Amino acid sequence: MQFYTRKRRSLVINVVSLIDILAILLIFFIVTTNFRKPQPRLQINLPDSKAAETAPAESSQPLVLRVKTSDEITLDDKPATLDSLAEKLRTAREAQPGRPIALQADRDAPFGVVVKVLDALKAAGLKDVPAFTQPEKTP
Repeated sequence: MQFYTRKRRSLVINVVSLIDILAILLIFFIVTTNFRKPQPRLQINLPDSKAAETAPAESSQPLVLRVKTSDEITLDDKPATLDSLAEKLRTAREAQPGRPIALQADRDAPFGVVVKVLDALKAAGLKDVPAFTQPEKTP
């Protein structure tokens, strides 16, 4: 008597389709990932400081007053002029009284413009405004 024996098929995993799926997923993640960092509208080169520290992460971001030249002054990324700066600072302070204000002046900014900005801060009734610097680079 002869019994019929089944031949066992060897298991084969089709890797070609897995490679296709992996390639499609890789392309999807590359395309959907945003590699760019947000760039400020006004590029500031901060002066070096030996005593600079990193600021603690606070719940509210400060209102940043940036000074590059006499023509390039921004208050919270909105253009401002020296004439209207004190009034804009006053209205910003009234709108959000708990929000801190910080000064960022470019190292090449004219000193006279920085003094006028400090006068506008004083006219708006603001005292002890911190100025941003960057740590001194060691060679």
